Amino acid sequence: MTTGYLANTANEGLGSLLYRPKRLYRGYLFDLDGTIYLGRDLLPGAREVMQRLRVTDSKVVFLSNNPTRDPQMYVDKLTSLGLPATLDEILNTVVTMTSWLLEHAADKKIFVIGEAPLKSALTSAGLLLTEDAREVDVVVASYDRTFEYRKLQIAFDAIAVHRRAILVTTNPDVFCPFPAGHGEPDAGAIVAAIEACTGAKCQVNAGKPDKLMLETAMRQIGLAPDECLMVGDRLSTDIAMGLAAGMDTALVLTGETTLPLLAASDLRPTYVLHGVHELLPDDPPVGTGGESLS
Repeated sequence: MTTGYLANTANEGLGSLLYRPKRLYRGYLFDLDGTIYLGRDLLPGAREVMQRLRVTDSKVVFLSNNPTRDPQMYVDKLTSLGLPATLDEILNTVVTMTSWLLEHAADKKIFVIGEAPLKSALTSAGLLLTEDAREVDVVVASYDRTFEYRKLQIAFDAIAVHRRAILVTTNPDVFCPFPAGHGEPDAGAIVAAIEACTGAKCQVNAGKPDKLMLETAMRQIGLAPDECLMVGDRLSTDIAMGLAAGMDTALVLTGETTLPLLAASDLRPTYVLHGVHELLPDDPPVGTGGESLS
């Protein structure tokens, strides 16, 4: 079995923060970008980890704050990377935003700053979209690579001029990380622009770390939080959500968070890993009857 603390980190003095699991969990909630893959590339060990979890019959749900893909697109991407998945194992903010709007704004008119997968899901659910600021009840700010001044103006008019719309978002991330230190502005940047010019505050977040995402994930995986491990690369979303639920958490250092950022944070995940390849014990038991499963 692997012993607790790992050494040989490039960040001298911070190696004691690294600690890997010694047991299996009944359920695993995985962030995707920065955890399982980075951009178009599968991260080291991800395929092997998933193969071993399938053997142990652990339940898996993949979570993403990225609303530029629908669940089927995630299934297709994971399958193309050699990680077969089913639709009931995917949960992203297209799903959670649609669910919230159906529950709280089914008869309202909605202006979406977002891309085709989100808009398609909302219209397919029977929700009414509009760009007429005079009749907008809800402004949905999302990850939108076609964001322009015209869209900001509609949001401004709906919220600040006509004073009838509320602001909600699919996810709070300010940027989406890419390989080699690159990235793109995300929904949080668009929310910040709208808040800055209107004085309004975003009232709903449908992504991590909000309880809406967590509660939906728990229903989907069919387990209690204390039976699961949340695995992700972001302290402010993945780890914060797990900790708030009383769930064990594993931070991987293949995305946003570095050891210096972790050391400066008040958040302390249960485990800290160089990458997802360190997620499992060296010799996990086969089947669900082993004592290491909890």
